[in-house]
Amino acid sequence: MLLAKSYLFFIVNLNRLNSYPAPVRIILFLITLLMLWLPIAAPMYLIWGEAVGVALTILLYCGFLGLIWFWGRKIAKYSYPYRYYGLLFTRKNGRDFLLGLALGCVTLLIFFSSQVSLGWLAVQTVTWQQPLPDNLLPAIGVYFVDWQGAIFPGLLTSVGVGFAEEMLFRGWILSELERDYSKNTALLGCSLVFAILHFIKPLNVILATWSQFLGLVMLSVALVLARRRCDGRLGISIGLHGGLVWCYYIVNTTHWLKPTGAVPEWVTGINGNPIAGVMGIVFLSAIAIGFRNSKKIKSA
Repeated sequence: MLLAKSYLFFIVNLNRLNSYPAPVRIILFLITLLMLWLPIAAPMYLIWGEAVGVALTILLYCGFLGLIWFWGRKIAKYSYPYRYYGLLFTRKNGRDFLLGLALGCVTLLIFFSSQVSLGWLAVQTVTWQQPLPDNLLPAIGVYFVDWQGAIFPGLLTSVGVGFAEEMLFRGWILSELERDYSKNTALLGCSLVFAILHFIKPLNVILATWSQFLGLVMLSVALVLARRRCDGRLGISIGLHGGLVWCYYIVNTTHWLKPTGAVPEWVTGINGNPIAGVMGIVFLSAIAIGFRNSKKIKSA
């Protein structure tokens, strides 16, 4: 009932929405998106269950892309909404994407290599000509590595995650906040929203992975500054986000590295997550400082 009233409010006050404060606009937008998605998603989930989970996620994001275009054209009155939010299909933005992807990969390569050299992580994977039985591998501490299965699916997944999250957080939400607030306030607000939405978990998990929250904030700060250094284009943020996720995906799925116990887990990353440790936060801070102090890359 509450959602229905909110949706009716949205329709009736369509022309006035542009004057509302950014938090109100964002909340009404998300309510509208859910109202469009749930009537389709709920019956599909009830009939097919978890089997359609990925399809429903894709459907939700397609709805988001359509709605932000409508929002930009009809409410914010932008001639080219996607361009305003940083999505440009240009050669320059493509180069930005590749630069970000390379930076993300190199950063995590240095991150893991430095910890191996310090004795904080150990290489543990053994590649076999023929895979051993699945139930034996964990017992003896070695794993059959399917590099092809880790690298190529990981790249597709990571770029998809990077595109989706950057369009939402560093694209639309950041742009909405920057309309009403200073650049620093918008950066902080966007980063807190990003971290909070990723931290919706049971209380015991939140307490066990508390350092990840600061890591998420610093990741968002770095991604916002990356976009600003590229004159508002989103390609570098998508690439950087995708590169970081891709390298972590490869290491995580191949069981390539493991902590040695030489330092506490909150140093290397709780549960093996780089952004949930001091080292990861230091690296993300270095990236953020680098973008902040670098020369702005203008449009071609």
